[in-house]
Amino acid sequence: MDINAYRILPEGYSNVRFGHPEYTSWMEECMSWKENCYIGDWSFLWVYKYSGPDVLKLFSDISINSFANFNIGQSKHVVHCNESGKVIHDGILSRLGEDEYVLFGRNGFYVNWYLDKHNYNVTVTLEDWYNLQVAGPNALSLLEEACCESLRDVKFMYNKRINIRGKSMWALRQGMSGEPGFELQGPITDKYELVDDLMEIGKKYDAHRLGARCAAINHLEACFPTIIVDYIPAFMDGDLLEYYNIFKASMPAHTTDIALAGSYEGDTISDYYRSPIELGWGKSIKFDHDFVGRKALEEELANPKRIIRTLVWNAEDVIDIYASMFKKNGHFDYIEFPRFQRGVMYADKVMKNGKFVGVTSSYGYSYYFREMLCLCVIDIEESEIGNDVSIIWGTPGRPQKEVRAKVAPAPYKQDRRKINLSST
Repeated sequence: MDINAYRILPEGYSNVRFGHPEYTSWMEECMSWKENCYIGDWSFLWVYKYSGPDVLKLFSDISINSFANFNIGQSKHVVHCNESGKVIHDGILSRLGEDEYVLFGRNGFYVNWYLDKHNYNVTVTLEDWYNLQVAGPNALSLLEEACCESLRDVKFMYNKRINIRGKSMWALRQGMSGEPGFELQGPITDKYELVDDLMEIGKKYDAHRLGARCAAINHLEACFPTIIVDYIPAFMDGDLLEYYNIFKASMPAHTTDIALAGSYEGDTISDYYRSPIELGWGKSIKFDHDFVGRKALEEELANPKRIIRTLVWNAEDVIDIYASMFKKNGHFDYIEFPRFQRGVMYADKVMKNGKFVGVTSSYGYSYYFREMLCLCVIDIEESEIGNDVSIIWGTPGRPQKEVRAKVAPAPYKQDRRKINLSST
């Protein structure tokens, strides 16, 4: 497989998957999850329902997570790896009944492919559900008024059945913005009326619709690595090529395209794979069961090489890149505001004293911090907070700029997802 087949020029690819770019302005919407609240639409996620006595065994066999304790009403961020311990997919699995589970995310395709090859007593159905995020400091008050009951007893990553103006739904306490929030999940036929209801009730709470331009900035600030953008799913070669071909043939083209950009040039597609340890999900790995990739992850946890961090870009160097757009004799690649929109893994080299030390992803402008940020999988010996590194900005073969950057924590924004709702 020729790695160059996936490389693109920044302006040479279009893969916008979300709805409206902006509802008010992307700057107002970027502040919504810090100052008031937003309503975001993630209904494009696939939803599969699993039932039967072997559901937990199926997920245990292919997930890094433990299911020894998985209560009815609880949800887990489940991660699946290949034999080398690299992430194939991740998603949210909710246990809604004794033998009833719902999975949000494209990882349902992998689960179903694995299920077809093995003997489990499991039934699968494809559901048509909406998934609306309501998050931010005012989200709890908005939702409590909307459903006419208290939600303060709902624990993090647990679900509660609620009713809003005659529409029944699940409310999952989550918080992909890094702030307290809920995901509302129910039949797609209720979605548009529910959005109207929430926006009407939300006027007093200054609720905003979340547009596509800034929808992923909260993932950057709160460090939620995302498939394609922060890692290439680890099924592009080897034993999983059969799955990749079936996966690609069964889905719309814009959901399966793989594209690479930036100054980093991997030798093979696997150079863009990431382990759960590199993505900051190491705490989810439990060795109380056998699963695909266990041996590789045991070895990596014993001697980890890289870790995820935020890099804060030097403002003067960023300004130089924009200033070059007004010069007649060439310019640097444009930095899109606030975030590169086209479903590409934008990976740049990170250097320290002439040595290659890491690879960036998810660059974007945080209006809240007034800084250009990115995530970075970086060598542990260079990961100290405050360390000075350089990002090589610019497509190979075109003008490149060395951008000074400082290593910062990931998440960069304070994580407030798990605060005690009873005290708010």
